[in-house]
Amino acid sequence: MLTRADLLSLNFVKKEDYTGSYQGLRYMLHQATVEDEKKLQVYIWPEPFGFEATPEEKKLSELFPFSEDGMTQAIDWMNERYELVRFRE
Repeated sequence: MLTRADLLSLNFVKKEDYTGSYQGLRYMLHQATVEDEKKLQVYIWPEPFGFEATPEEKKLSELFPFSEDGMTQAIDWMNERYELVRFRE
């Protein structure tokens, strides 16, 4: 299970995308702008390939507030979908 301690700060995400993996699940945190508002966009997909090499139908994405509360929501979302994405065919 991913925890807040597993991820870098939002200040890092402001500068560049943050990618990582956890037991078969890959993820990317991205700062997006939606209607002039900063959002935390999270992508998850199954290993073994990186983001660009993974077919779009194997990726899931969700938007969250760009805040610590949004980061907590994002971690919960990733953990809830862990099995779904990890074994997606």
